[in-house]
Amino acid sequence: MQLTKHWVAELDDYAIDLAWSPDGAILAAASAAGPVTLFGAGDGGLRHALPGHESGTNAIAWAPSAAALATGGQDGAVKFWDPASGQHTATAALGRGGVEHLGWRPADPSGAAVLAAALGRKLAFLRADGSIQHPAADLPKTISALQWQPAGDAASDSVLAIAFFGGVQLLAGADFRLHREFPYGNGIQALVWSPDRKWLVSGNQDPSVHLWIPARDEELQMSGYESKVRHLSFDATSRWLATSGGRDACIWDCSGPGPEGREPKMLPHDHPVCAVAFQRGHGLLATAAANGTVNLWSPERKQPLRATVQMPSTPTRLAWSPDDRQLAIGSEKGVVYVLKCDA
Repeated sequence: MQLTKHWVAELDDYAIDLAWSPDGAILAAASAAGPVTLFGAGDGGLRHALPGHESGTNAIAWAPSAAALATGGQDGAVKFWDPASGQHTATAALGRGGVEHLGWRPADPSGAAVLAAALGRKLAFLRADGSIQHPAADLPKTISALQWQPAGDAASDSVLAIAFFGGVQLLAGADFRLHREFPYGNGIQALVWSPDRKWLVSGNQDPSVHLWIPARDEELQMSGYESKVRHLSFDATSRWLATSGGRDACIWDCSGPGPEGREPKMLPHDHPVCAVAFQRGHGLLATAAANGTVNLWSPERKQPLRATVQMPSTPTRLAWSPDDRQLAIGSEKGVVYVLKCDA
């Protein structure tokens, strides 16, 4: 397996977020300074340059249908864009402060698009036209992460996990009511659901990784990390969980009763790990370290495959294309690299 350079593009500032369109045709890249650029996946050609948010963009998210792109900014607003024309279509002003987290509800048979957006303690549910789909009460503390559970059989199955200092809340149903609450006495840096909907995992400030099985009221925890755990990724089978949290990336085996009490596979790096990302449908893991090294790994092995790439600056984001054939890498210097993954 090899990684080869496909194309390179430059932003005007730190690459704060990357997101592939659901059909894999476009890569959206957000600059911390505000502009958002849409690149053609095939050759990196400029599709559209969106002004984004004048005071800075924090997050971007594609609607499941790819008919809309949402951006959240330091201006307290969520903006909606038509990716085909590059036109700004709507704005939802949520208040003072920055919109740090965005997440579209997974596609459902009704086709209704709902975006969860977080600003401080405030959580809003928005339609693609910028209107409020459902009002929500403020959370106890500043929202630090949000993640929708993978799609079930119907829209009524939708569950949104919201993290803040002190725990996680699960919101469910058509009215996004409080369904469950899991106390946790520390700060939470990241959340991820397993694709099979069994596990909800948090990466924590203490530093540790905490796992819940909401269906069975079970909790597990793994500690001993060198630093805060900011990055989490499950493989497509829900067996392997990759985490950052030091100079080694860890891979935990979540099969059967789960990882507690098991020894993780340690993937060594020369510098702290700053991103981890499993392929969407296949089994390879990409990791990035602060010195710019990007590696590909198989969970079955402890040595990297023949796919090590050296970036000239620290990576900020890793994003696999929907078909797993391209890996996008954002960097602190604002350069976006797209690599091909070849057998």
